[in-house]
Amino acid sequence: MSDASIPWPAVTSNGQARQKTLAADRGEVQPTSLISYASSGHTLIIGESDTVVVAASKLGSVLSCSLLLAPGASTTDFSGTVYHAQVQSISGHLGHFKVLVEQDGENTDLGALSRPGQPFFDLVLDLRDKPAIDSEVLPPGYYAPKAEVLNDAIEEMQTLVGGFEKPKYFVYDPQICAHGRSGLSGCTRCIDACPTKAISSLADTIEVDPYLCQGAGSCSTACPTGAIVYAYPRAKDTLRHIKTMLASYRAAGGANPVLLLHDSEHGAEQVASLAGNIPENILPLMLEEIGSVGMDTWLAALSYGASGVLLLCPDHVPASVSHEMEHQVSIGRTLLQSMDYDENRIQIIKNSFAQKLSNNGLNETGIGAAGFAGMDEKRTTLRLATDHLFAQGNEKPEIVSLPDGAPFGRIMVDKQACTLCMACVSVCPAGALEAGGESPRLGFIEWNCVQCGICESACPEDAITREQRFLFDNDQRMRSRTLNEDQPFQCIKCGKEFATQSVMDKMQSKLKDHWMYQKPDALNRLKMCEDCRIEDMFQAEGGLTDSHRTIQ
Repeated sequence: MSDASIPWPAVTSNGQARQKTLAADRGEVQPTSLISYASSGHTLIIGESDTVVVAASKLGSVLSCSLLLAPGASTTDFSGTVYHAQVQSISGHLGHFKVLVEQDGENTDLGALSRPGQPFFDLVLDLRDKPAIDSEVLPPGYYAPKAEVLNDAIEEMQTLVGGFEKPKYFVYDPQICAHGRSGLSGCTRCIDACPTKAISSLADTIEVDPYLCQGAGSCSTACPTGAIVYAYPRAKDTLRHIKTMLASYRAAGGANPVLLLHDSEHGAEQVASLAGNIPENILPLMLEEIGSVGMDTWLAALSYGASGVLLLCPDHVPASVSHEMEHQVSIGRTLLQSMDYDENRIQIIKNSFAQKLSNNGLNETGIGAAGFAGMDEKRTTLRLATDHLFAQGNEKPEIVSLPDGAPFGRIMVDKQACTLCMACVSVCPAGALEAGGESPRLGFIEWNCVQCGICESACPEDAITREQRFLFDNDQRMRSRTLNEDQPFQCIKCGKEFATQSVMDKMQSKLKDHWMYQKPDALNRLKMCEDCRIEDMFQAEGGLTDSHRTIQ
């Protein structure tokens, strides 16, 4: 059921404006590629003998079932294949489950024993107290139901024979990913936020299994750089939809619009059941998943003129997704409060839906609508939205401190410890740090910093610390500022610049008491460039010093 098909009340001018708005066409959504599954119904049922036999009897008319029991267990009234082994691991997805078991002290691929030419199970029904896969959202084709919903699972499994398709929900750009650089670990926000365990570390980047991904979207909202974005729909399509809705609502005579975001399954059911009691200034917007939009979308909606944004979060939303939403809300609310906006302009509604939707406390009028277009670059959207909110806010703070884990902030450099080695510059994935070119200088562009911490890990002198904060002045945050600089040190023989004064001072201070540098000539060589140092050593030993001399 779409939001437009729900019989919304239209008693007031707001209700009439909402009715017109929901009936309007929202335009096309950029298509995404498809992920295909194929299942012949080859099913493995794991558990206690009596339970699995009952399940097999219900599934057997449609699916080809094999049973896996613990060693020594017996069963009756089942004419199919029965294996006896301990499960070591199960991995995969609909049409492609690999099951490893222990037999005679070795790991054995059960699928290869079952069908040598096609060594995978299409479906798995795991009825043990502790299933093999424990992700919050199980892979398609894997079922580990509680007893009270076993029949529902069996009924659904019987429909999973044939070919199936789903959208590919993500687009990933490894070039701007802050997961790692040069073997150093950085951002893991997408991995932490994924309820399906579809994302894994792959050296300096990540890898997303499109067959495990089920479109929760929390990875894209958690990503600080926009390296992974939601693809169905894309951010720009969602933002365009929101902007058009709010403009249409205002043009139809509506006032004080509040955007209600909800998912297309459980959330849609809740909205439909409560439609008659939802205030007429609330505009529902159905998303694929509630976790697929984050702070950039919410703040953009406010800057487009929404009085508030309500996020409907039913019980089925995975804890990792809910946690990421709460984290994003805490950052967004901090920004709003600092500009003297009511923090309740962004709210998560988890229970008592009817009461909270009717009494949401959003009595303030919307903000003058911004004109910027929606785009897929989340940090650009965030910058434009916050700039618009800042321009219209009552308070004009220079800086606000943000909660831990926020993707904005600065780094601070201990100038006494920093040697300007530029190790931090070489690993920064976001272009926040830059070398000074001809002069020994470390520059920093605050807006580019995503607080991944790779620079901090790379610094050999432990000279870098981080601070989560938001700098409101756009010119300051976009401009390069100097964190540290020094005078170049010139070779005492040829005058070539090859180090900094502070590096030379530290090197001489550390080595002056070393036995190898007790002679003045040896200590002086530290002050020479590489070429002059080698030449001086040869000269001291009576060897070759230039192209006109021969080796003695």
